[in-house]
Amino acid sequence: MTKKLTRNERRVARMDHLALGPYSLWAIIFILVPLVFVAYYAFTDNNFNFTLDNILRFFTSTSQVLQADGSSKEIYTYLVIFWRSLKLAVISTLICLVMAYPLAYIMARAEEKVQKTFMTIIMIPMWMNFLIRTYAWMTILQDTGILNNFLALIHLPGIHIIGTEAAVVIGMVYDYFPYMVLPLYSIMAKMDVKLIEAARDLGCSSAGVLRRVIWPLSLPGVINGVTMVLIPSISTFYISQKLGDGKFFLIGDAIEGQYVANNLHFAAAMAFILMVVLLVCMSLMRILTDRHVEGGV
Repeated sequence: MTKKLTRNERRVARMDHLALGPYSLWAIIFILVPLVFVAYYAFTDNNFNFTLDNILRFFTSTSQVLQADGSSKEIYTYLVIFWRSLKLAVISTLICLVMAYPLAYIMARAEEKVQKTFMTIIMIPMWMNFLIRTYAWMTILQDTGILNNFLALIHLPGIHIIGTEAAVVIGMVYDYFPYMVLPLYSIMAKMDVKLIEAARDLGCSSAGVLRRVIWPLSLPGVINGVTMVLIPSISTFYISQKLGDGKFFLIGDAIEGQYVANNLHFAAAMAFILMVVLLVCMSLMRILTDRHVEGGV
């Protein structure tokens, strides 16, 4: 039997719905409508007739690549680009996770003053423009940059980093690292310390506490952090252009190139495929995480 709401409860419910109104309107205009347009352009041609050619082109387009021995090899152009983007994004995300996880735990267990200091240090780079941060890394990593000048000063050979995949990964890690730390910190700060103490009192080793208590409780923060780093990393284009010296064409570069060339329908098709792949990956991660937590550790 449905419980009848009191007059005051109905008034509170109406106020809640009214409060959600501006956000709902904002989400429809700036999230839902653009996604609908992307899907519409992806499945239509220049005359706005329904077609699957844009989607098929992504999977079937080929090109010739010159090998080191002088021979040429046929590759699936956009699949190779997508794989390279995914590879660099996953590497960057894993590096961010490995670096951010212990830092977030240290911050969560530290005194309030220390937490604020850490938070300020992490957030300071975010106060600067994204382009300025990227150009700063170009100055550091180029062959005549700060890093190689320092190595020469201590009589060590210089290293070539700019224009390599390593430089692109460094730029991604630097720019998106805060997006991994903050979700982890927010979860670990709320973690009940008594659970950790109880595990240790029961004879659990430090590694066991991490595996059986801390890691399962922090999984929501891990998933959120991975999501917030992986998505912008896989779709980035400016970092690859500057730190990669234009040698590494990522999926974001491909989408931008098609947009600049006014091939809006194919650009939308690539964006749509990327969006679907990311949504599927994130859904699988959340399903596996839920099963792991509900099934015990």
